[in-house]
Amino acid sequence: MAEKKVEKESLTIEALQSKLVDLEKEQMNQRFAHAAGQMPKTHVMRQTRREVARVKTKLNAAKK
Repeated sequence: MAEKKVEKESLTIEALQSKLVDLEKEQMNQRFAHAAGQMPKTHVMRQTRREVARVKTKLNAAKK
């Protein structure tokens, strides 16, 4: 789940990329579960989406 937020400390670019892949897989699974009506806590989808955005922001900042 997306309970862990991106740490304040700087992660390596490789670690951020692997975290992004994991979050996107999780997001896809959540979409399928929601479409099938098997997701009682739909707020988790929003948390995951925002966590993906945080990781992408950190990646873009690290590349500059």
